[in-house]
Amino acid sequence: METPVTGPRGDGYNEALLHKTILVGDSGVGKTSLLVQFDQGKFIPGSFSATVGIGFTVMLLGDSGVGKTCFLLQFKDGAFLSGTFIATVGIDFRNKVVAVDGVKVKLQIWDTAGQERFRSVTHAYYRDAQALLLLYDITSKMSFDNIRAWLTEIHEYAQKDVVIMLLGNKADVSSERAVRTEEGASLAREYGVPFMETSAKTGMNVELAFLAIAKELKQRAGQPLDEPHFQIHQYIEAQKKKSSCCAFS
Repeated sequence: METPVTGPRGDGYNEALLHKTILVGDSGVGKTSLLVQFDQGKFIPGSFSATVGIGFTVMLLGDSGVGKTCFLLQFKDGAFLSGTFIATVGIDFRNKVVAVDGVKVKLQIWDTAGQERFRSVTHAYYRDAQALLLLYDITSKMSFDNIRAWLTEIHEYAQKDVVIMLLGNKADVSSERAVRTEEGASLAREYGVPFMETSAKTGMNVELAFLAIAKELKQRAGQPLDEPHFQIHQYIEAQKKKSSCCAFS
């Protein structure tokens, strides 16, 4: 998790004091329960999905510095933490329950490290994810150029039917834009995935991204035969047009 950093003089973080522990092992051995026990001092019995009726795992992917942790914190807590941050080390996670068509859906959201040296660790978690939010920074052409490499990794390690969404983050910093909206939209069309520009700072389209994913996953989990198939692209466009609020602008 990215957290504000201060040193002895308030001008930086002492890396030597940072101790890193990564939980690894097969799915189902209890890594998450162990982490929750340490973090919250309690054990949550039963399966993950049984807790609220239905649950899904969503992973945030993208280069280091594109704003994945801030994006997650904006959705989870409705807050933006400014300042200098330590890059995410390995994997971190947050849970949030959202209402989708009157049904409570629990999203377990995994925040991953973007640095190359942690890539082998994050690869191990790809197949446990039902959805992947792939972020780039609209002020960084390199982070956008690397999207194709991320998609190659996704196709190699993730489930074949995983839901993928492309997000151009930091849209609030339009004066420093290095990637045009049309470029993001064109790349998304090439790979057949939905696309939005977002801002972890203002909250623009952050909730919409997660709700669209949740609706798609819920539909896949158990859609009545007589119910129309959910179209995530159409839902996103309809929501963006329906509201002039900054959250869906």
